[in-house]
Amino acid sequence: MTTSTSSSTAVADRQRPTGSPFSAASTAEEVLAGLDLSGRTAVVTGGYSGLGLATTLALTAAGASVIVPARRPDVARAALHGTGSRVLPMDLADPGSVRAAAGLIREATDRLDLLLAVAGVMATPERRVGPGWEGQLAINHLGHFLLACELYPLLAAAPDGARVVVNSSAGHALTDIRRDDPHFRTGYDKWLAYGQSKTANALFAVQLDVLGRGGGVRAFSLHPGRIITGLQREMTRQEQVDRGWVDAQGRVIGAGFKTASQGAATGLWAATSRLLDGRGGLYLEDCEAAPVCGPDTPMDDGGVRPYAVDPDAAARLWELSLAATGAAPVLR
Repeated sequence: MTTSTSSSTAVADRQRPTGSPFSAASTAEEVLAGLDLSGRTAVVTGGYSGLGLATTLALTAAGASVIVPARRPDVARAALHGTGSRVLPMDLADPGSVRAAAGLIREATDRLDLLLAVAGVMATPERRVGPGWEGQLAINHLGHFLLACELYPLLAAAPDGARVVVNSSAGHALTDIRRDDPHFRTGYDKWLAYGQSKTANALFAVQLDVLGRGGGVRAFSLHPGRIITGLQREMTRQEQVDRGWVDAQGRVIGAGFKTASQGAATGLWAATSRLLDGRGGLYLEDCEAAPVCGPDTPMDDGGVRPYAVDPDAAARLWELSLAATGAAPVLR
C-alpha cells in the first residue's frame, strides 16, 4: 500500500459516522436538551450575533458560563443583556488585541472547558491587516489560531477535558491553502480568499487535536450549513439574489437554508456529544462526521475535501501560523 493510499484510508476512517441521532433539521435547543452545563466555562467568538448568538443563548440556557470576546463590545452587551454572559473587547484582525483579550480571560477563569470559534467574515473586499496579512485569512484563521494558543493552558487545565470547535464551511471546497501566495500578493479573489481561510480552519482543528489530545484537548471543525446572517454583510443584495439565496426584498428563498438555531446545532453537538468522546480532528456537518468527497463533488452536496483534513498539510499550516503570529507553541 502506498503512503498516499494509507493516508487517505486513515482520513476516511477518522471521518467515519458516529451514529448521531441529530440531523440538518436539528436545533441548538434539541442538541442540548437535558444537558446540564453548570460549572462549565466557554468562550464563544462572535457570540453576540447570528450563529454565535444562537450558540451563546443555548449554552447559557443549559447553565454554562460564557465569555464573549467582541469587536463591538457595546453591541454585544446589548444583545446579551440578561444572559449573564461576560463581554470583553477583542479584534481578531489585531494580534495585540487578541493577546490582551486572552489575558483578560486568564484573569477571569483558571480553566476553560469549551472554545467555540464562530466569528468570521466572508467574501470581503481586499483588506490588509496586522503586518500585511490578507484580511479573511487573518480574521478567520490566524486570529483564532493565536487565541487558541494563548488560551491553551486553560483548556489543558479543564479537569474533564476540553473541546475546541472551529467553524469552517463548505467554502473550503473552493481552494486548498495557496502555499506560494497565501496573502494574494499577485491578485485578489474574494471567494478564493474565503475558501482558503475555511480550509485553514479545518486544518487548524486537525493539528490542534494531534497536539492537544494527550492533554485532554480535542478539536473539531464544521460546516454549519447555509444560513443568512450578518456573515453576508459585505455582499450586495444583488449578489445574493443572483446566487438564488434571497429575493429582491431580502427574504430567504434558497433551498436547504437553515435557521440560526439549526446552524448552531452542529457546533454545540461537537462541543457536548458523548459520541465524540475519544475522537477528534473531524470535520462535521449536520450533527455528524462528514464523508470524504472527491474533487468533482458539487460544493453544496456536502462532504469534506481530503486536503482540508490531511494531517501533513495541517502540520505545515501550523508551523506557518506559528511563524506568522509568534504564538507560543502548543506542546504535546
